[in-house]
Amino acid sequence: MLVVTHRGPYAFRPRDDTGFDARRGAGGVVSALGPLLLDPEGPPTVWIAAAISEQDRAAAAAGAAEAVSGVDLRLLVLDPREHRLHYDVVSNAVLWFLHHGLFDLVRRPSFDERFREAWEAYASVNRHFALTAAEAAAEGDVVLVQDYQLALVPGYLRAARPDLRVVHFTHTPFCGPNSIRVLPIDVARQLCSSLAGGAAGFHVPRWARAYEASARDVLGAGAAIRPPFSASLGPDATSLAETAADPATVRAATELGDVVGDRQVVLRADRVEPSKNIVRGFLAYERLLAARPDLRERVVFVAMLYRSRDSLPEYLAYGNEVEQAVHRVNDRFGTAGWDPVVLDVRDDYHRSVAGLQRYDVLLVNPLKDGLNLVAKEGPLLNGRDGTLCLSRDAGAFDELHPAALEIHPYDLDQAAAALAAALDAAPEERAERATRLRELAAARSPAIWLADLVAQA
Repeated sequence: MLVVTHRGPYAFRPRDDTGFDARRGAGGVVSALGPLLLDPEGPPTVWIAAAISEQDRAAAAAGAAEAVSGVDLRLLVLDPREHRLHYDVVSNAVLWFLHHGLFDLVRRPSFDERFREAWEAYASVNRHFALTAAEAAAEGDVVLVQDYQLALVPGYLRAARPDLRVVHFTHTPFCGPNSIRVLPIDVARQLCSSLAGGAAGFHVPRWARAYEASARDVLGAGAAIRPPFSASLGPDATSLAETAADPATVRAATELGDVVGDRQVVLRADRVEPSKNIVRGFLAYERLLAARPDLRERVVFVAMLYRSRDSLPEYLAYGNEVEQAVHRVNDRFGTAGWDPVVLDVRDDYHRSVAGLQRYDVLLVNPLKDGLNLVAKEGPLLNGRDGTLCLSRDAGAFDELHPAALEIHPYDLDQAAAALAAALDAAPEERAERATRLRELAAARSPAIWLADLVAQA
């Protein structure tokens, strides 16, 4: 079996003795696949990924990546400019915005010769991945290609090696037919044709339906489109338990306890990302405090956020909006002994796990999300019968809605009312919801998800 991802399972750092240390890479795909495929006792796997950092590139050049135990890791050393255009311009500034509905269509996008250059780079990087997989694969191998950065790989790979069983899985939403028309016609055709010729998977049926409707609109009524499949992913419960018991998590939990005391905690743990809808979460909390003076000094909103994609101006601007919203709430309601919002911007996974153990209310209110693994990790980690307030536009809502409180991502009054209901819930209701949430969150392990993908090949 081959796994093809943009980001690899390890990040490399040089040692003083000219060798390299490998540490587990970041990202949801790596978190899901890593425990299954990096086990030396598991099935042999070739993992193909890009060398992201200069240290990764040096490790690849020195042959250190291939020496990692448990997996045959092939790191691709891509042209830096081409890789930047592939990742920053097309993957993140176009496809991510398209699938999450983030474009301000009055102003952007505008596709010109600069986009065409970036699109050629995106196609070139995808060809590089596909050719590497074609060279590495044995006759009839299963090849699992992951996510929107590599959407053209299936088409190139089927053309080069029709004997291979290729599955592509998209971890984001997929836009509907009205939105796919934003793309240049030939670009939309390339994307849809690549996915339509084989197994294309999504976390929940609604994203699969949106893809199929878009592909039909783009490719025409008579086009051969293989029906897509859905296979939701859940957390690795064993890995979560190990992280929760780690001394670093214990220390982080103590630090958090010193900050919040015995107050009720509303928590969010997110990347600083426009689709996560962070600012509206603070505005809803502000409305709650305005309407409910009795909650002041009795509750604290802990926002564990970390910056990402700062090369994109939209992300830098949104990060500033997040900080302004925090200051607005704290300036309006804060007292000498109480900050209504505690903002923590460290990129620290142990800190996030400690927060998920401690919350009374977990706020997950994205504008749109392929799944949102935090909505499942929280119930498995939490020890206080915490309530999940979950946006109906998160993919995880399809599974968790029987035990979650629905929160509308745009309606501030409804969101404030949902937060109030969560904070006011009786212990019996909290316990009942939390028990059901744990059952639902644990139902789809990474092993089940992986088996579903292989079965579609």
